[in-house]
Amino acid sequence: MITIQKELCPKWRYDLKCPYTRTPSRIVVHNTANDAPALSEITYMVNNDNEVSYHYAVDEKGAVQGLPLERNAWASGDGHGEGNMEGIHIEICWSKSGGERFEKAERNAAELIAQLLKQYGWGLDKVTKHQDYDGKYCPHRTLDLGWQRFLNLVKKEMEEEKVTYEQWKEYQERYEKEQAAKQTSKWAQPAVAYCMENGLMSGDKEGTFRPQAEITRQEVAQVAMNLHEKLKEKSA
Repeated sequence: MITIQKELCPKWRYDLKCPYTRTPSRIVVHNTANDAPALSEITYMVNNDNEVSYHYAVDEKGAVQGLPLERNAWASGDGHGEGNMEGIHIEICWSKSGGERFEKAERNAAELIAQLLKQYGWGLDKVTKHQDYDGKYCPHRTLDLGWQRFLNLVKKEMEEEKVTYEQWKEYQERYEKEQAAKQTSKWAQPAVAYCMENGLMSGDKEGTFRPQAEITRQEVAQVAMNLHEKLKEKSA
């Protein structure tokens, strides 16, 4: 079962990345034309100042969600057309080099799409490609390998009926709670307490520290800046 990590765009960036509320009516498939994991793709998308955005990036390990599904994205090059305004946009990672990682990412994308189709009560006809909206040859590697082949992957995922949407949602919620509930290792407790008490590190937007979660480069930069500010205060 594919896991979905949520790294949602902050609301103060909605005006740039996803300014419109909407009801989705289709899925739009892309290839990243890049070689980076899903979390890196979403992190870059959320934090850059380009009017480019998408809802999911999928790699060989799972999916990362960057935008709420009830908001638009700027991904299919059709301005305020049906692609941008009504599509759930999914970027498949590792498409620049292809190979085993891309193949696994495609299979994960097929599983994610099947789950979304079940969630919305849609059929396979709701799965579209970026090319359908502005003519761009995207998803390029998926098209090279055969679009119908990819649709067959989605169809297979739907027919296998691995889980219902309700079962998947329950699993996802349980996974997120388990991640948040992981305790700090005993040896690290003094360091975590020190960082929290001295304002060097803080929890996520829900106030959960999540001591076992991975740290990104931008989070390291924030900690370094916090430490630098504390040192300046002491030397003043």
